[in-house]
Amino acid sequence: MRHPQILSVYLFIFDGDKILLMRRKSTGYRDGCYSVIAGHVEARESVTNAMIREAKEEPGIVLKPKWLKLIHVIHRFESQEREYFFFKVLKYLEESRIMEDKADDLRWFPLKNLPENAVPYVRQAIEMIAKRGEIF
Repeated sequence: MRHPQILSVYLFIFDGDKILLMRRKSTGYRDGCYSVIAGHVEARESVTNAMIREAKEEPGIVLKPKWLKLIHVIHRFESQEREYFFFKVLKYLEESRIMEDKADDLRWFPLKNLPENAVPYVRQAIEMIAKRGEIF
C-alpha cells in the first residue's frame, strides 16, 4: 500500500562559520524554536522549486535552481511519513528579512553555538553537515 508523504524543504545559508536561522511563530509546530528557512512542497511542485518559493516568501531571498545544492535527505516516520530535503545555497540575491508573520526573529548563529531552542532534527542536520560537509 502506498502512503501519501509530506515533503518539506530546508535552506542552509552559511556565512563562513555562521548559519541563518529564523524563530518560528504562530505556526502550530515548534513555535519559539529556531530553524532554517523551510516549508512544504505543494502539489505538482519540485523540491527545488519549493525551496526557491519558500526563500522568496519567508525572508525575501531570490534564488535560481543552479544556486542550490541538495546536501541531505531525512526520511522520518511520525503520525505520517515525511521526507525532508536540505539544500545549501551557493549564491543568492537580496538581503534577508522577515516577510511573513510565521517568524519573529531572523539572525546569524555560529555553527558551534546554535541556540538551545533549535528544532532538534534541524540541529542534528546542521551539526552533521558542519562536521562532514555534505551527507549522502
